Amino acid sequence: MTVELTGQKRSIIPRVATAIWFAVALAVLGIGFRQAIFLVPKESSMGDLQRIFYYHVPSAILGMIFPYINCAASLAFLYWRRRDPWKALGADALAVASAEVTLIFVTIGLATGSLWAKPAWGVWWVWDARTTTFLALWLLFAAYLITRKFAGATSQGHTLAAVISIFAAIDVPISFMSIRWWRTQHPAPVFDGGNLDKSFWPGILWNLAGWGLWGFLVMGLRYALERRRQRMQEEAALEAIEASLEITQ
Repeated sequence: MTVELTGQKRSIIPRVATAIWFAVALAVLGIGFRQAIFLVPKESSMGDLQRIFYYHVPSAILGMIFPYINCAASLAFLYWRRRDPWKALGADALAVASAEVTLIFVTIGLATGSLWAKPAWGVWWVWDARTTTFLALWLLFAAYLITRKFAGATSQGHTLAAVISIFAAIDVPISFMSIRWWRTQHPAPVFDGGNLDKSFWPGILWNLAGWGLWGFLVMGLRYALERRRQRMQEEAALEAIEASLEITQ
């Protein structure tokens, strides 16, 4: 009885923690929306169009943070794949979860950037250093997920995907520094040089916090789902082996 109660408590705690995390994320996103749409003053030259900025910048920032979680997990997978297969599977689960979240944020960053560029520049897209390297990041993570999809559960496919994640991690600082290294049409850096008025900061910071909480929540849920799939796959493989041994006997 005591063991059963302990197991129930262990199963309830993650659910409660997830529910609290979700509620906090939802509340922070609500505050961020209110700040960005209603409270932050209208920008003098661009007007309400500039409010896209409060979603574009957080998405772009988070799209450059989660690749390093993916890279670290991929390196751990490469290290553990022959030493400790179960640890390697855990690292692989975190890698795919962070890759999917990265692709979401980079997609939002590209989409909101294009929505801003059309009225601001007169075109949906320009092939400057920032936009090109950020698109390359999207392509690398799309390739990462496609490689895993078509490779199935094979170790070779997951190893190739892990190598792709390393190239994606290399692309991130190049994209981040591109507007400092080269002359681009993309606006100057927001977080240095004092280019942003203090009244605009709440819209950015609240949305950055809210979407960050949302991203980590989705990554955690996706990680748990992948681990469950791995366990089911391992159990099915063991059952198949046991069945084959019974047949031979």
